[in-house]
Amino acid sequence: MFQWSKKVVKSVTFNPGVADESLLALVESQLEKDPEKTFSDLCKEALWQSLCVPESVRPAPKPAAATATPGVEQQIADLRSQIADLEERFFAKESNRLEMMEQHLMQLSQQVAQLAIMVNHVSTSPPPTPQSAPVLEVINNTSTPTNAAATPPAEVDPVISRISQFLDDF
Repeated sequence: MFQWSKKVVKSVTFNPGVADESLLALVESQLEKDPEKTFSDLCKEALWQSLCVPESVRPAPKPAAATATPGVEQQIADLRSQIADLEERFFAKESNRLEMMEQHLMQLSQQVAQLAIMVNHVSTSPPPTPQSAPVLEVINNTSTPTNAAATPPAEVDPVISRISQFLDDF
């Protein structure tokens, strides 16, 4: 089979007659229906058919989806933009929810720390004796705030508690 080393261009002439003009009109309407094809593609298809070449030997036609039209490209760009906007809103919402959860966890950990301090304070205080009973009442009155979550418990200094014993004796 003869192979060309360069691209070969052959011309087709349409004469001013009814047959050629109707063929040209059909070619133009076919090209309008399928803008992906060129006149060259149509001529090649017609030659393959007229020469009775089996379809298995013919080259595969270009897929129409591979080359998108400008309208389709615009729609794809619009869809990508909409997806990006949705992702941005979703991530912003989730980020806000995450920040709120972190804030709640911080508050809970502070409350747990306050409870631990209160438990340690109660467990380390000396057992009540007749001399220290009034001191414990003072400690309990000062260390239990009315709103435990709002203010941390005040720690009592051991030196102050010893001095308060002497004051009670006077």
